Amino acid sequence: MTETTAATSAPPAPAAKRRRLGRPDTLWLSAPGIAYLALLLLVPAGALILLSFRNPDTGAFELSVYRDMFSAGVYVKTLLNTFIISAEVTGVCILAGYPIAVWLAGMNERRRRMAMWLVLLPFWVSPLLKNFAWIVLLARKGIVAQILNGMGMEGGLDLLYGRGAVVFGMAHAMLPIAILTMLPTMLSIDKRLQPAAMTMGASRGQAFWRIFLPLSMPGVTAAGLLIFVMGLGFFITPALLGSPRETVLGQTLITQVQKLFNMRLAGALATLLLVVTLLTIALYDRIFGMSSVSGEGGGKSHHGRLSARVGNGLIALGAGLTDAAASVIPARFSRWTLSIFVWVILFVLIVPVIAFPPMAFNSASFLEFPPTSFSLKWFEAYLTSAQWTGATIRSAVIAVAVGLMSTLIAGVAAYGMARSRSKLNSLVFLIFLLPMIVPNIVIAVALFYVFAQVGLIATNLGIALGHTLTALPIVFVILLTTFRSMDWRLLQAAATMGATRWQQIRLILLPLVKGGTVAGFLFGVLHSFEELTIAIFVGAGVKQTLPKQMWDDILLSIQPTLAAASVFVVFIVTILFVIAEKSRPR
Repeated sequence: MTETTAATSAPPAPAAKRRRLGRPDTLWLSAPGIAYLALLLLVPAGALILLSFRNPDTGAFELSVYRDMFSAGVYVKTLLNTFIISAEVTGVCILAGYPIAVWLAGMNERRRRMAMWLVLLPFWVSPLLKNFAWIVLLARKGIVAQILNGMGMEGGLDLLYGRGAVVFGMAHAMLPIAILTMLPTMLSIDKRLQPAAMTMGASRGQAFWRIFLPLSMPGVTAAGLLIFVMGLGFFITPALLGSPRETVLGQTLITQVQKLFNMRLAGALATLLLVVTLLTIALYDRIFGMSSVSGEGGGKSHHGRLSARVGNGLIALGAGLTDAAASVIPARFSRWTLSIFVWVILFVLIVPVIAFPPMAFNSASFLEFPPTSFSLKWFEAYLTSAQWTGATIRSAVIAVAVGLMSTLIAGVAAYGMARSRSKLNSLVFLIFLLPMIVPNIVIAVALFYVFAQVGLIATNLGIALGHTLTALPIVFVILLTTFRSMDWRLLQAAATMGATRWQQIRLILLPLVKGGTVAGFLFGVLHSFEELTIAIFVGAGVKQTLPKQMWDDILLSIQPTLAAASVFVVFIVTILFVIAEKSRPR
């Protein structure tokens, strides 16, 4: 999401000249990608929705499953629970992520890119691994409990299996996304505006609250929408860190499909979750306008009067409180407080990533941190296990295939959009982001239902097709940004000097887009290598990927072999992440 704002800017393509020459608009190149999204997202989701409205015996239209679902009460309670938890996580991510984004926006480019590694590396480590680390760190006799006991907080410390642990774990998983969504909007703000306001008599606090904050709100609202929608389909953290009281719709869907095989009720639950998601997006558009997602400004003015009045009131209150605090607290102390807060949050983000290696080198038969002894036996157990190595090889092969397919499909579409000036550009861009808007659990259930009818369940091809679908948005945004950053006049200049079409592509186009293409491919590989939801449903427990094998191990019996496998995953993710970041266009 870091490139979303740049990706929506107008390209410098000479469209008028192309039209005069009668050349067709290049937007048609996005057709293969749209067809892929239609076949693997729209058609399966539509089939799943229709299933919930059809009588299984007669095929007639009926609403009995919805009457049963709402009359049971437990499903409504689960939906409300999902909604509330997602809202709480959204609030935590915005409150914790905004100061970090402000801190990053105030740096020069070189320092910011170095600091961003502390945000991006946890982002690309899957929530499954991070939650696994928190299970060990937050256990009753874990290191966090020991530190709190050492500070005088005696007694039983139940840090796991409650609402607080679920909200913390989900916020930890999605905080980098909030930061990466808010940062581009903040970087686009003219840094001269605040000093200009201060020369006119405004205090530092007033300049921030009345200038910087309102201008950064498009990024904040876009981050809030994205986190909330993603939270609605999140199930890994509630399943691992929560109790039955924190059950969410994603967990219920897994139960209905895998244990009860009640696809009709699963379709009704998926439809309910999808309707809530679409209503949330519609409400967002009503208040802010969808243009704020791309950082183009606020929403429609006639829709935002209430939100504007509330926002102006909060800004005035914040500016007054800041001025009152500034009269008592020195400015240097305030800056130190911000830096301390940011570094504490960044430390918490990176802790699960650096906690794996020590646990994997322990000789004990259970997981503990810090380890009490040194041994390599769990790495030996991992490397000699046909189950673990088979899942690892399968994940690697599927990930490479996903990287290639997503790069090819997204690359062709991104090139077509970058050279196009069609009025349909915004619509096509939104279509390619659909896999990020539709909850991942809904996509997985829909694919399971359709793939079961065409023989793609429990196949490597089925998993690869699903992973490609969910990898397309981020790969598309990276490649679209790459193509739109090009100066297309270079190709025209080469043509005037006698270069053939192939020479233009080989000597100019490919070298200029190589970095973005490599980054897109590697991010597609990373996404597939750590994706769990689709692997659970489409793999059906027969074709085990490495994340699915780790998921089963966590649920059934946590062994130190899991820590050894986690170290391997973190190592691979780190290497690919470094290469991708080095290759990504600046």
